[in-house]
Amino acid sequence: MNENEEEIEEVDAGAEAAEPVETVAEGPAAPEAQGEAPPRGERRRPRYISRRKVCFFCADKITDISYKNIDALRRYLSDRGKIEPRRKTGTCAKHQRRLTLALKHARHLALLPYTADHVRVTGSFSSRS
Repeated sequence: MNENEEEIEEVDAGAEAAEPVETVAEGPAAPEAQGEAPPRGERRRPRYISRRKVCFFCADKITDISYKNIDALRRYLSDRGKIEPRRKTGTCAKHQRRLTLALKHARHLALLPYTADHVRVTGSFSSRS
């Protein structure tokens, strides 16, 4: 035997020493691949999980909500002059009650508008159109 044949035999011996590749027997395809919905317990979680909103007043430890602070109160009014709900602003129930009273006091004193008509006339809020 010459040197080239010995090298070939060593390479062949190395290939035999490697672990064989295991093949997975093909069973029925996953339900997603077949176009069917997976069973109820095996559904995937949604990609986006929203975080719980934190009350602005609790986070900053604001004790009193004044009707005089118009800039802060405007955040809690919609573009039509409606009071935004808790689920949208993240305000806790205690502060939402106080906020509502402060907004109503400011409206009564004409510091904030009741309706969108006032907004269009005064131009204090930006319109979406």
